[in-house]
Amino acid sequence: MLLKRPLNSWLLAPPALLLLISASLPPACSTDTGKTDKPAAAKAKPAQTPADSSLRGYFQFPIKPGQPNLLAASMGELRPNHFHGGLDIKTDGGVDRPVYAAAEGYISRLKQSSFGYGNVLYITHPNGLTTVYGHLNHFRGPVAAELLKRQYEKQTYELELHFQPGQFPVQKGEVVALSGNTGGSAGPHLHWEVRDAKDNQLNPLQWGGFAEIQDHVPPTALMTAVEPLSIDARVQGRFEKRLFAPTGTPATGFVVPDTIPAYGTVGLLLQAFDRFDNAWNKNGLQRVEVLVNGKPWHEHFINGIGFPDDTRQVNHFTDYDYTMSAGRTLQKLWIDDGNTLPIYRTGPLRGKLRVEPGQVYTVEIRMADSYGNTTPLRMVLRGEQPAYWQTRSATVRKPTLRYDVLRNILRVTVDDTARQAPNLTLLRTGRQLQLKASYTDQSRTVYLYDLRAGLPDSLRFPGIRTAQRFDRQAMIPAGTEQLFANQYLSLAFAPRSIYDTLYLQTSYKDGLWTIQNARTPVQEALRVTLKPPVPVVDKARSAVYMVRGNAKIWQGNRWDGENITFATRIFGQFRILTDTIPPSARLVSKSAAGLVFKVGDDLSGLASYALTVGGQWRRLRFEHKNSTLFTENQDTLGPRLRGPASLRITDQAGNEKVINFNL
Repeated sequence: MLLKRPLNSWLLAPPALLLLISASLPPACSTDTGKTDKPAAAKAKPAQTPADSSLRGYFQFPIKPGQPNLLAASMGELRPNHFHGGLDIKTDGGVDRPVYAAAEGYISRLKQSSFGYGNVLYITHPNGLTTVYGHLNHFRGPVAAELLKRQYEKQTYELELHFQPGQFPVQKGEVVALSGNTGGSAGPHLHWEVRDAKDNQLNPLQWGGFAEIQDHVPPTALMTAVEPLSIDARVQGRFEKRLFAPTGTPATGFVVPDTIPAYGTVGLLLQAFDRFDNAWNKNGLQRVEVLVNGKPWHEHFINGIGFPDDTRQVNHFTDYDYTMSAGRTLQKLWIDDGNTLPIYRTGPLRGKLRVEPGQVYTVEIRMADSYGNTTPLRMVLRGEQPAYWQTRSATVRKPTLRYDVLRNILRVTVDDTARQAPNLTLLRTGRQLQLKASYTDQSRTVYLYDLRAGLPDSLRFPGIRTAQRFDRQAMIPAGTEQLFANQYLSLAFAPRSIYDTLYLQTSYKDGLWTIQNARTPVQEALRVTLKPPVPVVDKARSAVYMVRGNAKIWQGNRWDGENITFATRIFGQFRILTDTIPPSARLVSKSAAGLVFKVGDDLSGLASYALTVGGQWRRLRFEHKNSTLFTENQDTLGPRLRGPASLRITDQAGNEKVINFNL
């Protein structure tokens, strides 16, 4: 039985680990220079199909129907690498609560796993919709017996089964399972979804909500931001995202008190949350509308997300680079290049705002939840023509240079002691380009350059003896297959590997390969081949691991000669490591009620396990959250727990551990 943890399962890890292994979105290339004095009205074409009124009351609430209840999470909340695809229903902090079929239909699919949705059940209904019930503890009814039989036939616990219509029919209100805390769940609850025939995840609250869940609380705004999107753009005179903390309350609305000077093409961003009645936890928004000078400008409405193709685009819907670097999740109120989510209603500038000198732009951001509670946030932008300006700081002692890449723009910042900012020189194959300073802020002079004109080899500044090498090696466009290779590695990009143009950065030193950085996400997997300069001796037990601090995460081990290839959706740092230590296992409890084992592995992770009693296979359940294997009383097909027994576990490097004992 394979326990190789799929890459997606890491997306459900605790937040601290998520920040270590996630990556963030490179800002898209957008330098919209179309000018308009007045905002154009948003197009009237709806982003999604309107809610079907015939479904009002169709579904029964699956936990404690008819009684007041609470949600731990709502549809569309912004999670690392995915939109939350349904409702998380609280189960009073415990497990084994009855889970009721939301409508009549048949069980079309179920799966038992220690990761992801854990134990999950799918019920397909006569109208073509399917309800999904995740993180279950146990299944109920004839389907549970069928699963047990098939597990013994295949001698595996982790199993996914599909069924035909009529094979396992269920009635509305029938108990089909008991709630749990399995898979990637961080606490006991029921994850409940509604999907259509194309596997789009739909908001279960869109058909009038449920009496069990009450919501009279409008959303709360935490922060808003304005970001330059074109090389000529400025916010408060700077080429950088500027954050503004609004004042107000959900009852009165929020406002940014001061007028914001800006110029060029800018984008608005928002951090906000919603709450349900009688609940402390923060939930997501369903709808955000932007009005400029009283006219509709842009809207997104999260009532449905395509699964799995669209859900990972949350990394493009939010400013994921900022999330990873600053720990604050801001949703973009414009459609960035490469974003194909069908959740928008927008105008010709796709939500971007072109700010002209002397013009005033009154912006209202309306935040709404699934129950129609709405809160406004208001602010004013004033167009101000940018010009070179400078302020000086006595703390600067000698020139230092650093740079970053924002969308297509190279931003160079130099701490400079000069009274007048000199030019910055970009060098490329013997040619030179002189860049004038854009502004100097506290003796930090900023220079801007559009990388689409060509990548420089190095940067030179007066007073700094050595030119600084530019470490971006190639411009990788999105939407096509691309191959990059050097003496240390090769990268094969699929058309959907990256969201937008990537300015690629790789390096190798002392057995450590660096590919881009942890703030750059990957949409679909790219193929990576590492070329070790020194041959690896024990290839059978060696694999690629992503390295983040003390964490080492197994990636793959397909060898072709002296090179090793793996697929990844995470940029970062990688090493080839050899695992020669067998996994650990010990029997911590044995009784008539069952067996419990504590298991672990120091590097590659468990790949398989098997318990035999008297030479016969006995089903074990694995729980990765507490690293235990255990038998279950519900097992009526396995041998009795009497006599000689053996547990055999294997890690992904092929190391094996066997413990023998008597029952």
